[in-house]
Amino acid sequence: MRKVITNPLYRDRRKSGADGSEAGAAPGDAITTIIEGEIIPRLMMAHSANGETAPPEERASEIDAGDVARFAVLPLELEADALLGEIDRFLAKGVSVDAIYLELLAPSARRLGEMWDRDECDFIDVTMGLWRLQEVMREVAMRVPGDRPAALERKAALFSAMPGDVHSFGTLMIEEVFARGGWESEALIKPERRELLDRLSRRRYDLVGLTIARDCPSSALANLIKAMRSVSANPRIAVLVGGRVINENPSMVAEVGADGTGIDARAALATAEKLVHSAHADTQETP
Repeated sequence: MRKVITNPLYRDRRKSGADGSEAGAAPGDAITTIIEGEIIPRLMMAHSANGETAPPEERASEIDAGDVARFAVLPLELEADALLGEIDRFLAKGVSVDAIYLELLAPSARRLGEMWDRDECDFIDVTMGLWRLQEVMREVAMRVPGDRPAALERKAALFSAMPGDVHSFGTLMIEEVFARGGWESEALIKPERRELLDRLSRRRYDLVGLTIARDCPSSALANLIKAMRSVSANPRIAVLVGGRVINENPSMVAEVGADGTGIDARAALATAEKLVHSAHADTQETP
């Protein structure tokens, strides 16, 4: 089972500037947050069926560098269906879904951010480009499903943006790749705090993952994690945190009371598997 949950109670109370960025944000902060805080550092990952988590430098590239560079700007030029046609060409050659995610979609998202920073495209262009990448990612996932263990063996995870964040691409991506890895995954889009806590209280999730796209006080994050644990239907729920803020200050994981993170998204998936396995083992040993 998979769900993408859009909170009907959500209202964006922040006013946007003429370029589409949030009021009070420095020029470029809105898209830089999406690219650097959500997509590139942690969330653009793919599942390996054998559980290997080799670092990037040890994984051979499946796609020629020239093709990667050519594809990078296509989300600005092609509609989603034409973009998918480009992806189909790589899949027909036997390129893995891992490589599609890591060697095409991630560099393309990065390229959009760079073009934004250099004023080579506007906010609407970049937003549409990211939307097209999201549509392609979803279509590829439906065509090439990942591992699907028996229902009783599946682990349940809820992924959410930090309440108050308005960007959802990163949350959708990590939900997608966990689903491909055989997890029962749900993505909570544009949540309010009460919606997130309500979800955790009504279902026994094995893991909850928070994507933190913008700077926030560690005390606020710690307070939210404490509240999530207190209401969770699973007293042993594992909590993962990720995003630019965490990557720049890994010690924050312990400070806010989370259970783990990862130097990249593959490591985050491996960490999640270990945490949940350990929690299940502890439960079985408890008399």
